[in-house]
Amino acid sequence: PQVGNILLQNEESRQKVPAMPLDVCGAESQAQIGYMLQQALANEFAARGIRKDVASVITQVLVDADDPAFSNPTKPIGPYYAREDEIIVKRAKGWKMVFDSRGGWRRIVPSPRPVEVVEKDVIAKLVHDGDGRVIIAAGGGGIPVIRRDGKLVGVEAVIDKDLASAVLAKGIGWKTLVIVTDVAQVALDFGKPTQRSLDRLNLKEAKAHLASGQFPPGNMGPKIQAAIEFLEAGGERVTITDMEHIVSAVEGKAGTQVAKK
Repeated sequence: PQVGNILLQNEESRQKVPAMPLDVCGAESQAQIGYMLQQALANEFAARGIRKDVASVITQVLVDADDPAFSNPTKPIGPYYAREDEIIVKRAKGWKMVFDSRGGWRRIVPSPRPVEVVEKDVIAKLVHDGDGRVIIAAGGGGIPVIRRDGKLVGVEAVIDKDLASAVLAKGIGWKTLVIVTDVAQVALDFGKPTQRSLDRLNLKEAKAHLASGQFPPGNMGPKIQAAIEFLEAGGERVTITDMEHIVSAVEGKAGTQVAKK
């Protein structure tokens, strides 16, 4: 929603100031998220008498320039447009758009797979060399970049935040990944009378349920995919839960625990 709001601001003011490209809007949203989180955490630590540094790192995430997502954009972003607006926008900007029954036409952009966090070594140093530092990184999935002629170049895309978090955790050698969502546990048959929550899930089960459509894209699907990739890359455990249960879930007493076996 943050980058969508920024895009809407760009649209409303485009007659007065130049609109920013999507990668720059992503950087702006990442800075907003980081600022609010680090200030809230710093204030809470101070109120509790805890001395702990908090910092945000503006994070670029490398993607493959040949990723199929660039020729098949699927991620809706930004404001809704009426039909007449949709025609004008497509002609003027060359955007690809789809109709969303919730409000009209929306721009769709590529959502390529994250390959590597560019600043992973800096983040690792900040995390491992400090006394319990809190580092905020990869907000909103990070800023998508490609390598072109040996240089980093921003691209107009949006990276899934769960997959980016898994790539970052792998890159800094973390063994546990905690994914926070809006439900206490992963569930099968979600929203149906047969819904059942899962305390534990192994790698084989996670792959099977994902393949069978139990975890749809845009919902639990990317979180399960992130868990699978993290474990396959050497991670030991993934915890999926909501904010209310996060402490007990990290202790293995709540949420859904995903492991290799």
